[in-house]
Amino acid sequence: MAVIVISGQPGCGSSTTAKLLAKKLKLKHFSVGDYNKSQAGASAKETDKSIIVWKKKKINGKGLQEFHEDSDELARDYAKKGDIVIDGKLAVRMTKGLYDLGVWLKAPKAVRAERYARRDKISLKDAMKKLREKEALERKNWLRIYGFDYFMQEREAGLVINTWKKTPEEIAKAIIKRLKEQE
Repeated sequence: MAVIVISGQPGCGSSTTAKLLAKKLKLKHFSVGDYNKSQAGASAKETDKSIIVWKKKKINGKGLQEFHEDSDELARDYAKKGDIVIDGKLAVRMTKGLYDLGVWLKAPKAVRAERYARRDKISLKDAMKKLREKEALERKNWLRIYGFDYFMQEREAGLVINTWKKTPEEIAKAIIKRLKEQE
């Protein structure tokens, strides 16, 4: 009943890695971010543009704190059932005690901005601005809601990977290796 959770800085590849890992291990996959975006009514293409807007308003009649607490509870429910890879910005902390391996992904800000620019087909300057805004808003909101800076999950994770010069395949391979070492 393997449960792997992946958290990380914006633009590190946590969603991409989680999807690939779930496929390789033949596990279910749950993305807290994708779930939240679907509940907020943000389409895949407008998500990053609208994320700052929808985080400031009520979603499905709920305030931001209640909305996030509900999605965290859903992630915990999935973790309790097992056989899943969960990715979410707060997953290492919010599912603590329910997983076999918690993974934190990180990369230098310039590298993450380059990934945003490439993915969204925008200038590096615009990508850096977008990354700074998103990161600042998330850190502020989650500090207010939960009382911790979500970047501190790096200390709680059983495996920390700098994704700077690694492909999603290499990252997944490193996670699988650590899982095997734990058996």
